[in-house]
Amino acid sequence: MRVLLADDEALLRAALRLVLAHVDDIDVVAEAVNGSEAVDLAARHRVDVVLMDIRMPGMDGLTATEALADLAPAVRVVMLTTFGEDQYVTRALAAGAAGFVLKDSDLQEIIQAVRVAAGGEAILSPRITRGLIEAHVVTNARRASEARRQVDTLTARERDVLALVGLGLSNAEAGRRLHLGEGTVKTHVRSILAKLGCANRVQAAILAHEAGLLRGA
Repeated sequence: MRVLLADDEALLRAALRLVLAHVDDIDVVAEAVNGSEAVDLAARHRVDVVLMDIRMPGMDGLTATEALADLAPAVRVVMLTTFGEDQYVTRALAAGAAGFVLKDSDLQEIIQAVRVAAGGEAILSPRITRGLIEAHVVTNARRASEARRQVDTLTARERDVLALVGLGLSNAEAGRRLHLGEGTVKTHVRSILAKLGCANRVQAAILAHEAGLLRGA
């Protein structure tokens, strides 16, 4: 997997490069200090995944992600964020970001995020998912009732998968929890999004919370 690092902090780029250099299936081919440079280098080096900081001087990561969605739609963008920047997540997902990982995440989580994104999946840090839910869900009896009605259209196994999506787990992690193959979980997720009319995993996670599926998950 060909990876581009886009962050204006040289120390963070150096740390990420050092870590990723020891991963056999990942090759860091370029670095950018702002969004415009990231867009240019991503196209020039035909990268698979961009680890993109949200806030950079000049063109920020969100604008760069929007540009890449038009110029190089095959490139998968994983946003690097800090806790408390949940307000950017919705816009970035709409712009085409493949997911989010917190800068202070365990290094294995960052490596996994690159692999998951390169494989065509969305990845959300569990902490980001929970923050989104807390920020966007307004609990009321009417909404909860509607969410439960929607969830009732799912099979029992799909409800199990949806609960784990609500916790922010990837397909691979959900598969291990449920003793299912990753491909099987991916098929369930596609069915869940279609049945619920959700555009992405974040919307599905919020609905799972509203329906009460996360209790005891």
